Amino acid sequence: MPAILASHTISTLDIIVTITYMILIVAAGCWVGIRHRRKAATGQARGYFLAGSALRWPMIGMALFATNISCVHLVSLAQAGFEEGLLLGNFEWMAAFTLVLLALFFAPFYIRSRVATLPDFMEKRYGRTCRDILTGFSLVSAIIVHIGFSMLTGAIVLSGLFGINPLVSVTVIAVATAAYVVIGGLMAVVFTETVETVVLLFGAVLITYFSFKFLGGDQGVAGGWSNLMDLLDSPREERMMSMLRPADDPSGMPWYAIILGYPVLGIWYWCADQTIVQRVLGAKDENHARVGPLFAALIKILPVFLFVLPGLMFYAIVKSGSFDDLRIDWAEDAATPGLEVASDGTWAALETSETYTQMIVRLLPSGLTGVMAAALIAALMSTVSGALNSISTLFSYDLWKRFKPDTPDDKLVLIGRIAAVCAMLAAIGLVPLLGRYGSIFRGINDIIAHIAPPVTAVFLWGVLWKGASYRGALTTMIGGALAGILVFATHKLGGESTPAFIRDTNFMLMAFYLFLFCSALLFVSSMAMPKRAGEDPEHLYFKSFGDCLAFKGWRGIGNYKFLSVLVIAIMAVLYYIFR
Repeated sequence: MPAILASHTISTLDIIVTITYMILIVAAGCWVGIRHRRKAATGQARGYFLAGSALRWPMIGMALFATNISCVHLVSLAQAGFEEGLLLGNFEWMAAFTLVLLALFFAPFYIRSRVATLPDFMEKRYGRTCRDILTGFSLVSAIIVHIGFSMLTGAIVLSGLFGINPLVSVTVIAVATAAYVVIGGLMAVVFTETVETVVLLFGAVLITYFSFKFLGGDQGVAGGWSNLMDLLDSPREERMMSMLRPADDPSGMPWYAIILGYPVLGIWYWCADQTIVQRVLGAKDENHARVGPLFAALIKILPVFLFVLPGLMFYAIVKSGSFDDLRIDWAEDAATPGLEVASDGTWAALETSETYTQMIVRLLPSGLTGVMAAALIAALMSTVSGALNSISTLFSYDLWKRFKPDTPDDKLVLIGRIAAVCAMLAAIGLVPLLGRYGSIFRGINDIIAHIAPPVTAVFLWGVLWKGASYRGALTTMIGGALAGILVFATHKLGGESTPAFIRDTNFMLMAFYLFLFCSALLFVSSMAMPKRAGEDPEHLYFKSFGDCLAFKGWRGIGNYKFLSVLVIAIMAVLYYIFR
């Protein structure tokens, strides 16, 4: 990795701010978790894993956002903004639509069935074997997607800022995060995530503000936007402001690939992934379970402006020649720009994954770098803590309790804590392997695109179609998983022998095609092997489309129906503006 060339060094104040933040957040998380468990009227295990079902909508919404936004987003979305403009912001804005689906279609069943985990829901809807498959799938995805990639990006940024060994920096944060997760449970996780969301957004606002101010020059913040538009003067730069690209766009991500492919990834991630949905499972009641995700959907508007846009602005800043030792490198046939840095009189390629670090050390005044470091640590800790809590819950409820159903609550909590520690160690070991992806954000979604389709098909049609049977779902889970693994392995390892269809198909479109395959497999196998006598849990699927809106909800602007329409209308306007 090329060395970071900073406009100033990290000050003592920056280090003090960073260390103080870590100490306070760990202490607060432990205190809140212990205090809640002592007061909780529910059983010790449910109080630890699901916060005693006491979460209200603001905490649910902010916790959903904080668990989702990690160092991966701060670092990779800035890198994406530098390389491709606003394009990958679609992964943020499209999430709003799937959060509406969570509020309307999935949350009601999760709350009414009183499940502790999503595999628990899978068993109630289909059967035990389907539960076991989803448990294994959820554990692996939490370790790789939520913890492993977060650790990787944390290593890139923190080692760049403070000049310490990447493994050391990640290990220290991992230990600190595991401490309050293991001691405090879900209440500690949700409380710290709420605080970390505020810190994260404050840090993101800082970097956005100083990006505008730097680019605006004598005109200040007000001139930043107009100067950005003036600097993006070539045809391939003008497209960087567009969210929806044509079929021949060099990025390989046309508008139809996003519209067709994202819902497959999004329904798995936002509606069927234990790490994310666990906040909804801990809701106080159905109203809070519905409104919390809709609040998160509104917050998801911000990342495009706070994470992606600053990366694009840094591209314009470098292009303007503001830094003598940095320059843009546009190869003649390149789809994305590169970044070069002067070193000892020569120019060398600088990894664009370091874009966010460069922005911090070059744009922020001395002293505020520590605040940004705290924001990055907040993003990392919030995602990792949520994943660790979901892993401990899955392992305790879905694996351990299956074989030892009489396990007392105190031992079940202990088993969950041990599982969390083991998962953390496994994720740290995976960091070097995951570092092989050039674009971390694309790498994550590439993996998800091949593993999400069977889960999305089984969950979506499971609540919308009463004919989905246990044997049909089992066939789909196994067949869809094998198809995804085969396609992924063929694409990555096939070389010149890879079939053209697999080689040339964008991973988002591939997700859609795999979803169609899994849906067809579910319908055909369910009709060929229909439900048996007694296999008809009517309370776990909608009998008609209108049933999803039958729940009245709160009156006024807090009503989930009004908020759902509001979210969709706002997103439609935004997409029209940045089309």
